[in-house]
This record gives sequence, structure tokens and C-alpha cells, in this order.
Amino acid sequence: MSTPERPVTPADATVAADDAIVPDTKDWTWVLERPCPDCGLDTPKVAVTDVAGLVRANARSWQAVLAGDGEGLRRRPRPEVWSDLEYACHVRDVFRLFLVRLGLMLDQDGVLFPNWDQDETAVAGRYREQRPEAVAGELAAAAEALAAAFDAVSGEQWQRTGVRSDGARFTVGSFARYLVHDPVHHLFDVTGARA
Repeated sequence: MSTPERPVTPADATVAADDAIVPDTKDWTWVLERPCPDCGLDTPKVAVTDVAGLVRANARSWQAVLAGDGEGLRRRPRPEVWSDLEYACHVRDVFRLFLVRLGLMLDQDGVLFPNWDQDETAVAGRYREQRPEAVAGELAAAAEALAAAFDAVSGEQWQRTGVRSDGARFTVGSFARYLVHDPVHHLFDVTGARA
């Protein structure tokens, strides 16, 4: 769900052709202004102090998904759509990335985040070849580390800022709300269950 944070280039077509995934170039920051019509999460109404609990609950739901049939988890519903396992790997990596970015924001107000390309990460990480039980453990650990970090945020720290490489600006509060939509939306992509 995270935008690649840069214009799509001819190299993206190569990445997409290699694994048949079309890069996601949408700017999803609109979820900070209105409910998502797909997954149903009303991000603007999420209390920042609830984000840690939502991350933990989401991680538990992914454990149930990853307990499924290994081959079924690798099967894509359509060639251009990630499999359940690929979505889970992405969510794990989003939790890891947002932990780093949260730390940067808390250490340095107004920090510029290094770019991250989710599609390149999926190909380089060979998401479809990873072991579901390993991904389940890694996702749970990444979710708990991120949730604990959000639990520790207090007072004026919620107003500290960070800037994505495409210019999108966040406070820790808006960053928390933006984050939580991603794993919730991807759980909807996999299970069809709305928030």
C-alpha cells in the first residue's frame, strides 16, 4: 500500500515483468482524510493511542492466514496480484520499515526518510519462496517491536515530523494512522474481511 515514492520508470516494467506485478504508484495519503471504501477502515477516526493495539491485533490475524496450506499461500489469485504469502511478507517489511522511520522521527524532527521501493523489495526478497512459518514469526516480532515503540510515544512526540522522499509530510500521529491502514487493507485483500 505504500507508494514507491518516485515516478514509475522503464526499470519498473522489468521488475513487473519478472514477477508479473504492476508497481503500485498510487498516493495513499488520502486515507488520512476519509474512510477507505475498500477495507472500511476510517483512518481519520483512529486514535493514535490505539495504533499499537491495532498493529498487534492485525499481526494475530496474519498468524491465522499463514497457518494455511503452504502451496495455497503461494498461489496468486491472478498473475498480477500478490499471493497471501507475498502480502504477509510485505506487511512484515512495512512493520520493520515504519519502526525505523518512527525512530528517525523521534530522534530528529523534520527528518527526510530514505526511499523505499516495495516492489523492488518483494522481488529482491523472493517473497514467493519464503517459508510461511518463518514469515509468521518474523511478522509477529516486527509487529510487537513497532507496537511497543508506539506505546512509548507520548505528549509532544506525536507532533514530531518526517518527510517521505516524494514530499509527503507526516507528524508521528498522522504517520501512525497512515501506517495502520496498510496492514488492515492488505488483510482485506487476502481475507475479504472489512475493518
